[in-house]
Amino acid sequence: MEAFDYVIVGGGSAGCVLAHRLSAVPSLRVALIEAGADTPPGKVPEAILDSYPMPVFCGNTYIWPSLKARATKQAAERVYEQGRVMGGGSSINVQSANRGLPRDYDDWAENGAHGWAWDDVLPYFRKLEHDVNFADNPLHGKHGPIAIRRIMPDEWPPFCHAFAKGLRSNGLAMLQDQNAEFGDGFFPAAFSNLNDRRVTTATAYLDTATLRRPNLSIFANLRVERIVMNGVTAKGVVAVAQNGEQVRFDAREVVLAAGALQSPAMLLRAGIGDSRDLKALGLRCLIDSPGVGRNLQDHPSLTFCHFLEPRFRMPLTRRRASMTAARFTSGVQGCDSSDLYLSSATRAAWHALGNRLGLFFLWCNRPYSRGRVQLVSPDAGVAPRVDLNLLDDERDTARLAAGIRMLAKVIEASGLGEDRRDFFPAAFSPRVKALSRVSRGNAIVTSVLGALLDSPAPVRRFLIGRFFTRGQNMASLLASDDALHAFIRENVFGVWHASGTCRMGLSSDRHAVVDTQGRVRGAHGLRVVDASLMPRLPSANTNIPTIMIAEKIADTMLREQPRGAASPDAVYLHTTIS
Repeated sequence: MEAFDYVIVGGGSAGCVLAHRLSAVPSLRVALIEAGADTPPGKVPEAILDSYPMPVFCGNTYIWPSLKARATKQAAERVYEQGRVMGGGSSINVQSANRGLPRDYDDWAENGAHGWAWDDVLPYFRKLEHDVNFADNPLHGKHGPIAIRRIMPDEWPPFCHAFAKGLRSNGLAMLQDQNAEFGDGFFPAAFSNLNDRRVTTATAYLDTATLRRPNLSIFANLRVERIVMNGVTAKGVVAVAQNGEQVRFDAREVVLAAGALQSPAMLLRAGIGDSRDLKALGLRCLIDSPGVGRNLQDHPSLTFCHFLEPRFRMPLTRRRASMTAARFTSGVQGCDSSDLYLSSATRAAWHALGNRLGLFFLWCNRPYSRGRVQLVSPDAGVAPRVDLNLLDDERDTARLAAGIRMLAKVIEASGLGEDRRDFFPAAFSPRVKALSRVSRGNAIVTSVLGALLDSPAPVRRFLIGRFFTRGQNMASLLASDDALHAFIRENVFGVWHASGTCRMGLSSDRHAVVDTQGRVRGAHGLRVVDASLMPRLPSANTNIPTIMIAEKIADTMLREQPRGAASPDAVYLHTTIS
């Protein structure tokens, strides 16, 4: 048994930040526990460093293989990819460095998360980043750990220019910086990458100097099984090694940074949640907190592909495939502006087949639908039930329909092809995912399929219908609202931006699980710091907002230390915003 001031559960987008910032105070003993593999300097797997993310994302090595989710109430459970490796989601995601819009955070503050308005969070967005392109812009930082860059139009391949042409023809203006220009438009997408290598929170915050700190202990391949509670006070955690050995860590404070699916599950197993649900599972309720596991949000998403003529293909040796994206307004009555997001990639997969297909991701910003995380067993080895309920609110279906119609107009004006049948819906199905795993067998199969796509058009149509669309085509979908809505309900999926399940808010709000500093209401020595805290999902990928949350709360935690506890260097770290 070891004792620490802080035990951080989860070495992901938030946990690595907390470990770095808190251990900067030499008098604080900090432990970081990660269920997956470590990625110390010089030993980061090539698959993680690669600018092209899909091979690592579609594999099983760095995710929780038993964690599944239902996209809608009618859908079957499917694996829901969440990082299980040092760096968490930042080690397997598409590297998007999207902050969202000021209105997202102003909305948080207006609805009970006081101190989290845009002006409050901007200093921490600046603190985390080293913006390669816009370091002199007052909205950006230039000394932070996370490098952020864009591939500008003069380096775009022909596919991106065609996509931009289609967007411009449909009234969207060119923006240079999605993180500083906040209207509708298209732009070079920002991503966490430097010198064509992924930047994770592990590589950025757990550098060699940080790992040498004698007061920081890193534990990998160790799954936290339960929080040790003494009444309503957290006293530590019990973790299980891969050989089954149990290890106890005592702590002055336990910080859950395990993500929006695992953190609420840990609270529930500790007896913090809806008393009726806990009783049904035979769990003693220590704190009746009905909001735990509720308010789950993800961006409802769809994917589409376009067959690419050889002139639009990009060599496989050029790794970064996603460069251009757009925000636009659905026009659905009562919905926000800039409520749709559209990103593109010059290849749909790593192989010869994927290199012949351009890929488009469409999702709803600020979704109205809400889901839930629930325990199905008190056993920590049993994954929780995850119901995303992505289309629980009809406004989300209507907005996706508007987005599909807009995308079809963009493609028509893009010049990507003369035959409309070369643009088609492409579900991210288990079969497609299986074909996306890197293997010699898949390389052979996709090489043959890729060559067949270059066959005469009738052969290509057959292959697209057989392997991608199951007979559906864009013309029939666009001709009928009923057909379009049915397609959306059947194919919608979550884009792995789970959030909101331990949301912060006012003490008078029974469904606010934590206060605005992440402290679990009714408990002592227990805090949550990850995407669970978000009251409402930002108009953004969640990685950069989650890092911001960790930076902001780490700053608060350091200010709570007794006077004289922090060294001058540590004080500089948490009070100076670059």
